[in-house]
Amino acid sequence: MLPLALIVVITVVDILSPPTIHLGPLLIVAPAITASFAGARTTALVALLALAALTVIGALRDGLTTPNHETQLGAQVVVSALIVGLRVLRDRHERELAQVRSVSEAAQRVLLRPLPDRIGQLRLASVYLAAEAEAQVGGDLYAAARTAGGTRLLVGDVRGKGLASLGDAALLLGAFRAAAHLHADLTELAGYLDGSVRWGLAQLDEQDRAGREDRESGRAGRADANDSGESFITAVILDIPDDGSVIRLIDCGHPPPLLLRADGVTALNARRPAPPLGLGELAPGGYEVDEFPFLPGDRLLIYTDGVIEARDPKRRFYPLTERVTAWAADRPDALVRHVRRDLLAHAGGRLDDDAAIVAVERLG
Repeated sequence: MLPLALIVVITVVDILSPPTIHLGPLLIVAPAITASFAGARTTALVALLALAALTVIGALRDGLTTPNHETQLGAQVVVSALIVGLRVLRDRHERELAQVRSVSEAAQRVLLRPLPDRIGQLRLASVYLAAEAEAQVGGDLYAAARTAGGTRLLVGDVRGKGLASLGDAALLLGAFRAAAHLHADLTELAGYLDGSVRWGLAQLDEQDRAGREDRESGRAGRADANDSGESFITAVILDIPDDGSVIRLIDCGHPPPLLLRADGVTALNARRPAPPLGLGELAPGGYEVDEFPFLPGDRLLIYTDGVIEARDPKRRFYPLTERVTAWAADRPDALVRHVRRDLLAHAGGRLDDDAAIVAVERLG
């Protein structure tokens, strides 16, 4: 209604104004405003109404054939055509963006399957925040798998962020889903995942080198992952038996999970963290499993470094351990909602790196 009201007001005021005052050129404001919120057809219709109003002004004042009015009409036609043309281009870009979002959402559902609300003796909740807002998916990952006697969880972070790290995340998730229930020992599973990542990354690097026209163009495809010629994935692998009150953990260069209880928050620091997946040759002694108490009612918060490295306008890191203490008694779904909202508020609504959060509660 605003553009139509402007056309009426400008037309009436121009007709009633003295002969030396001409407000007709202001009618172009109506289609310009319309283009900011409506489509090309509506913008074109308002532009035609503005031209009709300018014609009425000329007919009631100086006449339609005066040089002044002919110039105003010509200018109005040209500018209106430009506005409608720009709106057409914007509509096309919005359709393309909607298609990209649709594909991205489909890729996220296939790659990063939502965790079930409950699996075995655990209640779960998760949230994913991509650094590239339009992509909605990136290099952070999580997955859960049932075994004969418990549940295994994987939370990881590919070196880099955004779409460039998507292939590496898919590689690790596929390996975990295929092998989580096949390897009885957690160290064997970690070794298998490391070998799969090394093999897969080597294959991807070989394809990148084969497709390069020069070093710079080849780097653009995977710049985030290959700036130093190395790729790796930090990860934490957990095994939570159904018939026990413990949690077994292998930390591969990942931030330690937080154990939440009524008496406080404890970081589950591994005694000897392993190198990130893909760099397993740097751990000649193999993988070491750490065991921590995990009783009914306990909650576990697993996250990626995009959470604790988020900065506020004063460049201060997000104090996850301090903030999460207030929500230690919440159910997993409420816990991740609180952390997500508080994290985005801390970072001003946008993160510089992908972030994933998984909350786990033992029910019995």
